[in-house]
Amino acid sequence: MWPHVAVVVRSAVLVVAGNPQTFIHTLRIFETSSSQVPNFPEYVVVGVLNDLEILRCDGETRRNKPKQEWMNRVTEDDPLFWIWTTQSSFSEMRLFKSSIIIKHKHFHDVCVPGAHIWQWMFGCDWDDETDDITGYVQCAFDGEDFISLDPSTESWVAAKSEAVFTKMRWERSGQIQRYKHYIHKVCNVGLKNFVRYGEKTLRRTELPLVSLLQKSSSSPVTCHATGFYPDRARLFWTKDGDELLEDVDPGEILPNEDATFQTSVTLDLSSVPSKDWDRYHCVFQVSGDKKKYVTRLDQSKIRTNGESGGPIIEQRSGSDQGGHSSRSPLSRCHYCWPCVDVL
Repeated sequence: MWPHVAVVVRSAVLVVAGNPQTFIHTLRIFETSSSQVPNFPEYVVVGVLNDLEILRCDGETRRNKPKQEWMNRVTEDDPLFWIWTTQSSFSEMRLFKSSIIIKHKHFHDVCVPGAHIWQWMFGCDWDDETDDITGYVQCAFDGEDFISLDPSTESWVAAKSEAVFTKMRWERSGQIQRYKHYIHKVCNVGLKNFVRYGEKTLRRTELPLVSLLQKSSSSPVTCHATGFYPDRARLFWTKDGDELLEDVDPGEILPNEDATFQTSVTLDLSSVPSKDWDRYHCVFQVSGDKKKYVTRLDQSKIRTNGESGGPIIEQRSGSDQGGHSSRSPLSRCHYCWPCVDVL
């Protein structure tokens, strides 16, 4: 079975630890089954490795396909991989459709007829230094958490009263041991092989292009960084070399279409004389890396509404340059995902 939860859940990505050569890799399989939802496939499976989409299958294409070129290497180990995973996915679609119908009958007091979405997430994290594996199983119904596996206590957690019946049934039927097997023997094997296929891509570091933006001369100044990878990074303002915690508004880290990321941080300079602006710098730093890439707040480099032109490329502090690139036979059971009826 191809694992499960949600379009509404975002997987963790590559984490750069204290040692820049140490990584925590993540694999998440998201399954979504819908009923009577307009303009949305009735079934979608998405595989995500280190926040990169690596495979997809839905009710419209009806085929499981690689989303990264290097994922084609999976057939070196399993020539029928894309065929049998497609068949498995559509077996799951039938299961999910029947699950939604059954759910109506059991929870008719809260599940009214109409549009419904049933979501699963199955996955694991792998620390490639310690070889530790941590597994995840989460389930949601109609956009709300339903039941999940607590990896620390190895127990099911019912997120709402309607899930207590499922929790008790799964505890009686030994689903904990079943999922532990899949996490450590299935997800673990798949994750390590997928990382091997895409190692060059996954271990890369790309630095961002940084722009200074301002809506008007009296507006806050936004430092915008785009095109960086991995997403475990910080963007912040400093004054005289010290990080600012006040008068700043950090934004979210968001994905770009090219599998890189972008973010921004805004600085309120309304009480700062223009002659002191050059004391401020925008700093980009990959988590776990001591190197910092610095852009000085130069009024002549700020772009305002109505201006055009390319982004302002970051200035790097002289002592902090280097170390990064700039832009620059398995059996089928190894990948068979656990199949669990939902009620």
